[in-house]
Amino acid sequence: MLADTPEKPMPTDDMPAGAIPMVDGLEAIADRYDGFIVDLWGTVHNGQTPLPGAIACLEHLRADGKPVLILSNAPRRAEPIIERMRALGIPDEIYDAVFSSGEAAYLALRDRPDSFHAGLDRKCFLLGPPEDDSTIAGLDYEIVESIRAAHFILAVGSFRRTDTVADYDGLLGAANDRHLPMVCANPDLEVIRGDAREICAGAIAERYARAGGAVHFHGKPHKPIYEASLALLGRDPGASVLAIGDSFGTDIAGANAAGLDSLMITGGIHAQKLGVEPFDLPEPGRLAALAAQYGARPTAAAAAFRW
Repeated sequence: MLADTPEKPMPTDDMPAGAIPMVDGLEAIADRYDGFIVDLWGTVHNGQTPLPGAIACLEHLRADGKPVLILSNAPRRAEPIIERMRALGIPDEIYDAVFSSGEAAYLALRDRPDSFHAGLDRKCFLLGPPEDDSTIAGLDYEIVESIRAAHFILAVGSFRRTDTVADYDGLLGAANDRHLPMVCANPDLEVIRGDAREICAGAIAERYARAGGAVHFHGKPHKPIYEASLALLGRDPGASVLAIGDSFGTDIAGANAAGLDSLMITGGIHAQKLGVEPFDLPEPGRLAALAAQYGARPTAAAAAFRW
């Protein structure tokens, strides 16, 4: 792994102690890894179009014979995500597989592998857009229209793109009064769609958990999704795999917990906090400070997912 190689990017003499090494692109470190786990939204695309350099970067990895797993916190199964990637112009042949928090939630709802999921009854309140039901579609559950009729909540997102977390306080209060468990199929707190920020299911689920609600999160940064991802890549834990993403709270924290090296994309969700434009690297001290704030430290950082 990069952390054990003498050639790893190191801070220069004029960088402050504890600075995170920065690279221009993946080319600088790609040959040190045998596989890659790559975030989707904010790294490969922005919800509307592929990000500059991302497709070419995946093409380089394919040409080098490097296996790539796209790992998304989207609350959908893998196939709808692949269909959306195709629609955005991201071809199938430049990556090996797609896995998602939605796929992980679907498998858990189907197989009931633990006491939390085994204890769920049939009636489900879908928290999010009705079209985002692939996580439960085809399974032996009934989607109901009200919290009063539900046995549990499946959180996939907000009802409207302009919603705030506070808009859900009444609904969450009613659910908490009934002690309804919640399955969260997207731990992300927010996403940038084009130039606009939107809350994600994770923000609503965290508010519910802070109020005492029982929540099971599927996806990054939780360790099980990395175990499944490594299996899909055909790599054992401890293998030379690099996780790449733009979120300290999910991509980098998850890689840290899984014992994987990571590359932080600074031009994504945290660009405003870092004071940078896309394709610009942040001031080293500012990057280190934000990493410390999140308690998640990447092995290296790059402005964008580019070669």
